[in-house]
This record gives sequence, structure tokens and C-alpha cells, in this order.
Amino acid sequence: MAKGATVKKVVLAYSGGLDTSVILPWLREKYGCEVIAFVADVGQGGPGELDGIEDKALASGASKCIVADLRQEFAEQYCFRMLQASAVYEHTYMLGTSIARPLIAKAQVDCARKYNADAVAHGATGKGNDQVRFELTFMALAPDLKIISPWKDPTFELTTREAAVDYAKARGIPIHQTKKKIYSRDRNLWHISHEGADLEDPRNEPLDSLWVMSVPVSKAPAAPQYVEIDFQAGLPVAVDGKAMPGHEVIATLNALGGAHAVGQTDLVENRLVGIKSRGAYDTPGGTILFEAHRALESVTLDRATLHYKQQVALKYAELVYDG
Repeated sequence: MAKGATVKKVVLAYSGGLDTSVILPWLREKYGCEVIAFVADVGQGGPGELDGIEDKALASGASKCIVADLRQEFAEQYCFRMLQASAVYEHTYMLGTSIARPLIAKAQVDCARKYNADAVAHGATGKGNDQVRFELTFMALAPDLKIISPWKDPTFELTTREAAVDYAKARGIPIHQTKKKIYSRDRNLWHISHEGADLEDPRNEPLDSLWVMSVPVSKAPAAPQYVEIDFQAGLPVAVDGKAMPGHEVIATLNALGGAHAVGQTDLVENRLVGIKSRGAYDTPGGTILFEAHRALESVTLDRATLHYKQQVALKYAELVYDG
């Protein structure tokens, strides 16, 4: 955002985590503006996971907190379209975080329009991919809205965990985090990513305690479990003969695959901003769907079509990754 620009009302992409919990009051203090907390429910937890988030946002200084249930749209219009394209980034990454950001940003813009906000804000750092994903969507859909990115503001001093915790405590902001270094995680219906802490050293194998959506391989049952997935026009519509909406398909397969340690990956990826990043990813349901979809394509697509699709799938994955 241009230096010296004024802001009256901003919609913040709010997760309730440490970063956005301190960014919310920081925005109020810096700009003297009204802050609306926008929470996108893209399946980042089980039942009750978002309980109390409105109270937390209000206690942190938000004028209101808007929670949008985007799970079905996320599954059917984003994850499944990516599945149809067979999009996987650099052989392994199934794009769980990447595919969610444009939807969140789009819904955030809709919220800004509804409440006549003149700015949008996000909590992505200046070193990651998410800053680009959010801001490309903002600029494409609402070029008139100001974009506030605190982590790229030289006056933003809450760039360490210790500073953020101290800031929150000094202002009575309700947080559960401590100064102890832990994994940076991003979770939604499709996956959960784990970065930082001991993963910063590529010699370290992911700990069994790292995995959240699945059991460690050492604790997975030896006996296989069979599952049948029905597809219509290339889209999954039923599991074991039971028809269900897209987000329930993924949730059902997450539970099944997670119990068998399916979908665990450990990789070093090339970020859009030019640095490498190591991450461990849990994608049980998505992995099952990709394998089922590949099997379906093997018996339906001719040689030329399949080979061409494999070529364009790489570019499609890059476009999703880049936002």
C-alpha cells in the first residue's frame, strides 16, 4: 500500500492464530481504522474447531467477525478441478495450501464489498508464496481496494514469535501460543502442511509426532482396506456406494487414508519467490483420489490424449502454485 495512504475499514483474513491475532490490533493502532475479521472455513478442523473464534476476534479488537463456510465450494470447485487436471507440483506436492488461497481471497473481497471496506489485509510473510497468491487475487478482483501486508511494512516489528507473544500479552489478546519454537502448520480439508523447527535441517527425518491427519507408518495396520469411489464426468461423487457432497467425500477418505498412513510426503520445493523450502505434507484423502483418478484415466484416455494431458498438467500445477 502507498505510504501515507489512509484506511477507514479493512477486512483481515483471520485465522485466530498468533500472527493474525496480533496483526488485528496492530492495524487498529497504526491506521486508526475499523477491522473486520474474516474467517474462511475451508475445513481446517473437525466439528467445533472454529467454536469461539468470533469471541476471540472481538476480544482482539475486531468490530465484527464473519465466518464463511466454504468447504463444499472448496472441494468441488477447487480441489476437484485440480484433481481433473492431475495437477501435482514438482512430482510430489498436491497443492493443498496453494489451491485454497484464491478462494479465501475471493471470499474476502466479497466481504469487503458487502461491508463497504476500503482495504483488505493478510498475514502472509514476505518470504513465502502466500503473499503473492492473496495479492494477485485481490488485484484481479478488486484493484480499487488497498492491500495491507504488515510483514512487508518496515514499521511492523512483530516478526518474531517472542515479540508477537509479548505484544499479545501486553494488550490482553487471548492466545494459547508460547515462545517455544514449533512447526508452522496450514490445514484445510485437502491437507495439512508442516514447516520449520527440526525440519529446517534436511538430515532430520520427520518425527512420528509430527503427523496430524494420519498415523505414523509404524502404527499403520498391515492389512489393507478396500474402498470404492464413484466418478461422474471425472468428479468423485460417492464412497463405497454412498453418494455425498464433495467436502464429505474428502473428509471420509481423509479418515480412511489417515488410519493407514496414506499420503505422507516429505519434500523440498522451489518457491515462487526464489528460495527452497522443506515441508512435510499430510494429504490422505487427496492421495486416494489422485490414485483412483489416474486409474480411471488409464482405462478411458487414448495414448495421445493421456500424454498431452501429462504435459499440460505440469503447467497447470505451476499456475496453481503461483496463485
